[in-house]
Amino acid sequence: MYPLSRPGAGWDAIVVGGRVAGASTALLLARSGLRVLVVDRARRGSDTVSTHALMRGGILQLRRWGLLDKVAATGAPAVRRVTFHYGAESMPVSLKPYAGVDALYAPRRTVLDAILVDAAEEAGAQFRFGPAVTDLARDGAGRVVGVVLRDRGGASWTERARLVVGADGRGSVVAGRVAAPTIAAGAHAASYFYGYWPAADLDGYHWYYGDALSAGTIPTNDGLTCVFVGGSRDILADATRDLGPVAALRGLLARLDGELADLTAAAPYGPVRFFRGMPARLHRPYGSGWALVGDAGCWVDPLSTHGITDALRDAELLAAAIVSGSASERAEGLALADYQAQRDRMALPMQPIVDRLASHEWDLAEARRLLRGLSSVMADEVEAIRGFDLAPTRTA
Repeated sequence: MYPLSRPGAGWDAIVVGGRVAGASTALLLARSGLRVLVVDRARRGSDTVSTHALMRGGILQLRRWGLLDKVAATGAPAVRRVTFHYGAESMPVSLKPYAGVDALYAPRRTVLDAILVDAAEEAGAQFRFGPAVTDLARDGAGRVVGVVLRDRGGASWTERARLVVGADGRGSVVAGRVAAPTIAAGAHAASYFYGYWPAADLDGYHWYYGDALSAGTIPTNDGLTCVFVGGSRDILADATRDLGPVAALRGLLARLDGELADLTAAAPYGPVRFFRGMPARLHRPYGSGWALVGDAGCWVDPLSTHGITDALRDAELLAAAIVSGSASERAEGLALADYQAQRDRMALPMQPIVDRLASHEWDLAEARRLLRGLSSVMADEVEAIRGFDLAPTRTA
C-alpha cells in the first residue's frame, strides 16, 4: 500500500503557488482529508495581473464548491450580458440561465484569491507566504520528494511531500526544474495595456475588435471597470514610443471606439500597466512525484479571458486524480495520466483559436468566425464540467 501520509514524507502534497490554481487545488485536497502545505513567495493578499472575467464553467465550479455566494457578496457586479463590437457594429448577447448559472462575475484577484485561500485554510490546508522555492528535493531514484525553500532572511530548509504541485504561473519554477515537456505550443503573443476606471453603470462585459487591435471592459469590485487594449508587440511599442502608458492606452482605444475613449477620459484608479504576452504553451502536467496546474501547465493568451476558468477546471481534475491515485505509485501514475487526458480534451481545441486571435492579423469576418468557434469550445467545456463527479464537495 501507498498511504496518504508515509513516515518521513511530511505532507501529502506541497502546492507551490497560492493563487487561484494553487488555492483551489489545496482546498479540494484538504476537503478530502489530505495534509496540504501551500507556499507562495508573494505577500498574502497581493494583487496580480488578471482579466478577472469568469466564464460559465468557472462560475459553475465556484457554486459547486459553496463559494459563489461569497464572491457575489463582495459587490462584484452580476454580468448577464456580453456585447461584441466588430468595428462600428455591436452585437449584445444576453446570458441564458443554464447549468445552475444565471450570471457571470469578474472579481478583483485580491478578492477571489482571498476567498479561495480562506476556504482552503478552513478545510485544513496550511499556507506560508514569503518563502521562495529555489529547488526540488529528489530521492535516489530521481523522484521528486519535496521542495527547497528560502526565506527573505536567507535561511533555507526542505519540506517533504508525497507529491509536489506546481501552481506557480507561466514562469513556473516547478515546471522548469522538472523540464516538463511541451506537448503543444502557439506561434503568436500579443501585448496589452490595462487599468481601472470608475464605471459602475457598465452593462456587462464588452469586447472590441478591429484595426489590428482588441479591447475589453470588465466590471469588477468597488464600481471599477478593468479596461484593456491589446495588439501586436510592434503596434504597442509604436504607441508608447513618445507617450506614457495612459496616453498610449487612450490613443489605441480611440482607434477602436469613441465610447472607450470617453470611458477612460477621467484619471485612472491606480497606474496603467503594460503586460507582454507569450505564445500558448501546454506542458505535460505530471511526472514522478510532481504535477502542474493552472498557467504552469496550460497557458493561453489573455485575450481568451479564460485563464481563471482554466485554473479552476484543472484544479478539480488534478485534486481528483491525486485522491484516487493515493493507493500506490502505479495508481498515482494512472490517475495523473487520466488528469492530463481530460485536461487536454478541453484545452487543446481552444489553443489554435486563441493563438490566431492573439496574432491580431484577422479581419472582422475572421474574428467573428474565431469567436463563434471559441464559444462552441467553451460550451463543450461546460458540459464536461457538469459531468465532473470527481473532487469532494463537502465544506469544512
